[in-house]
Amino acid sequence: MFKTLSAVRRGRRSEAKPGEERPAPDSLVGRARLMRREPTEAEDKLWQYLRASRLDGWKFRNQHPKPPYIADFVCIAAKLIVEVDGSQHSEAGNYDSHRTRRFERDGYRVLRFWNNEVLFRIYPVVEAIRAELTLPLPTAARSPSPQSGEGLILFASRVSTLSPEGEGK
Repeated sequence: MFKTLSAVRRGRRSEAKPGEERPAPDSLVGRARLMRREPTEAEDKLWQYLRASRLDGWKFRNQHPKPPYIADFVCIAAKLIVEVDGSQHSEAGNYDSHRTRRFERDGYRVLRFWNNEVLFRIYPVVEAIRAELTLPLPTAARSPSPQSGEGLILFASRVSTLSPEGEGK
């Protein structure tokens, strides 16, 4: 009996023996694949609501590479990125703000939720995502006739969380 290509690919995942660690992948795509296989509890829970176009037919991608970063969840059609942040993100605010600005510069809106919000208040989180999906796409606004060089493109964007106090309180 012959193995199909997908069966061969699935078999490669199990090359590491139980308890044996694999080396971290070097490429962004490799890291994204690893993150898909080993999601946090909150990412896994939210993915069950977003996967397979379950949220009103909107297609989301999980751990999608957007160089030089990896976005937790991306809806390409709606230009929406959803990030799920754990407690380590409270100390990495500068890094997260750089990521958000980069995503916005690429024309995406960004929604951020704390792990606790996803784990303990999943329905309001899903409704906030649904509400953002119904908004019109961000539009590029060019400055009128710049004197020299190229015009600046600005995108409308919004960063939102359910609880402004943080950590889902």
